[in-house]
Order: sequence, then C-alpha cells, then structure tokens
Amino acid sequence: MKDDLDADVPLDCPPSRIVSLVPALTEAVAVTAAGLLVGATDYCTHPPGLDVSRVGGSKYPRLDAVLDLRPELVLANSEENRPGDVAALREAGIAVWVMAAPATVAMALNSLRALFTRAFAVPVPDWLVQADRLWRDERPTWARAVVPVWRKPWVVLGRDTFGGDVLRRLGVEHAYADHAERYPRPKLTELREKFDSGEADLLVLPDEPYEFTADDGPDSFPGVPYVLLSGRYLTWYGPSLVAGHAELARSLAAARV
Repeated sequence: MKDDLDADVPLDCPPSRIVSLVPALTEAVAVTAAGLLVGATDYCTHPPGLDVSRVGGSKYPRLDAVLDLRPELVLANSEENRPGDVAALREAGIAVWVMAAPATVAMALNSLRALFTRAFAVPVPDWLVQADRLWRDERPTWARAVVPVWRKPWVVLGRDTFGGDVLRRLGVEHAYADHAERYPRPKLTELREKFDSGEADLLVLPDEPYEFTADDGPDSFPGVPYVLLSGRYLTWYGPSLVAGHAELARSLAAARV
C-alpha cells in the first residue's frame, strides 16, 4: 500500500489504533470510523468532546507519547508535519500515511477517499459524497481578495492552496494566486498597494491559524471592505466541508451588500 507521496504503508489489515497529527484528518477519521483514534494533537478541536490522548502539536509532536500509544497507523500531512518526525516514526516500526498538502478541494477529497477505502477498508462516507457534490460547481467571480493567514509577519494565501480553491469555487479569486510561493510574505505596503491599484477589492480574514478579529486585521487596511471567516471552514478538508459551503457563502455574501 502507498500513501499520497508514494511511500510504503506496511499494513497487514485495517488499523484499529490510530494517532492523527493533523486536525482535519482527526475530524475526518473520528466521524467516519468512530473508536479507532487513540491519539491526536493538542490542536485537534473537532469533533467537540473528542476523548483521546494528546501528543503535542502538529509541527512538534511528542514522539515518545505517540509511541507509548502503540498505534498501528499514524496520519500526517506533507505540509503540516516535519519529514524528520515521519522518518523517526517509520524507523520505530510504525506505519505512517502521509497525505499530500491538497491544492484543491477535489484533490483533498480524492486523497481522503483513498485513505478510507484502501487503508481503512470502509465505504466512502456519506459526508464525502455530499461534500463532493456541494463543491463540484464554481460560482462566477465577483471579488478579488487578499487573504492573510498570519500577521507579524504578514503571510497570505499564494498559489495552489486548498483555501484558495475553496474561495475560488465561491466566486472569490485571490490576488496572490499566481505567486511563485504557496504562502508569500509580502510587506504591508505591498498588500495595501493591491487595494490602491485595484488588483484586490476584498480583504478576507480567517480566525485560524492566526485569529483575526474585527479589531485585529482590518485596522491595517483603512477603508478596505473585509469579511471575517471561519478558518476551519476555509482550510480543513473533511466533514466540515459540508457545513462550510453554506457558512462561507453566507459570510462572503455580507461583503456584497
């Protein structure tokens, strides 16, 4: 069996003890295959009330805590987790499935479909079928946005990002979609120039990974129309895509009034 990066995943049978190092994957597994998760990161906030052992953060998990849980499979992501940690787990004899950082909604859903049907040997979950249907169409473009995901320094969505594709399907292109980097770090003066020049006409501020609020973010762009969004709905791939379609569309609609 191979993961998204074409690495071997030595499983003799579907795993019954799983540790997830990716919040979005944690939610997807908990909803799809209840009872299999034994560990997750401190940032795995969904589903609410998830009762599993915590193993630290995605970037810096406590590998000893992961190993103590005796997982049959660890779930990781090529962007959120460090290759050295993945290698250390594999050297310790743990099977690790690494999901490629998805550039589109379709890519994320295809990856999840492979994980569930191949590694878990379970049917494609209903939420995935519904998400595929909801996100298949693309709405006409009505705005061009700057989408910061961090401040101090400013970091924005660039090329080939899942969040960028989510917005595009709801009619919002973003100003750095053709940038050479996936997460550019432009100066504030450059970001302001995007609006002054007409290259962008909307500021989109999610509440994670940086928690932008009405008092923290818009203050740097006086007079620029902005919208506050759920970062989970914007960047998590999994069951949240179902509710996220309507919720994001509703939030964005406020900017069109």
